[in-house]
Parts: sequence; structure tokens; C-alpha cells
Amino acid sequence: MNTDEVLGIFREAGAVLEGHFILTSGLRSPVFLQKARVFMHADKTELLCKALAEKIRAGVPGKIDYVVGPAIGG
Repeated sequence: MNTDEVLGIFREAGAVLEGHFILTSGLRSPVFLQKARVFMHADKTELLCKALAEKIRAGVPGKIDYVVGPAIGG
């Protein structure tokens, strides 16, 4: 899945917000991707998760036993 396809999924879910955003880093951005809006659509979330898993498998040699991360937030 390429960047345009990912952004398309975010747009379909209404998750691409435009405006003036101050990020937690203090940097500013005219665009914010609200992943929680994508998570409301199981089909879209499944597509993104499968694509991410494929990228991880392709980029990491050997067997992967676990992938972990925060449920949401930092």
C-alpha cells in the first residue's frame, strides 16, 4: 500500500483534518491525521494493519514473535 492509498483511507473515514494544529512537540502543522476516526471503521483499520504488517515482515529479517506499541497516545 502506498502513501496515496493510505491517505485515501484516512480521507474516506473523515480523518484528514485541515486547519492550524499545534503538535505535542510544539511544532505547527496545517494537517492532522485523526487515527481514532479510522479506528471507527473495522474494514479500513484491517486494511491498514495488514499493510503495516506486510511492511514490517518485508523490512525485518528472521522470525517476528511479537509487535507491541501503545494502544493510543504516547
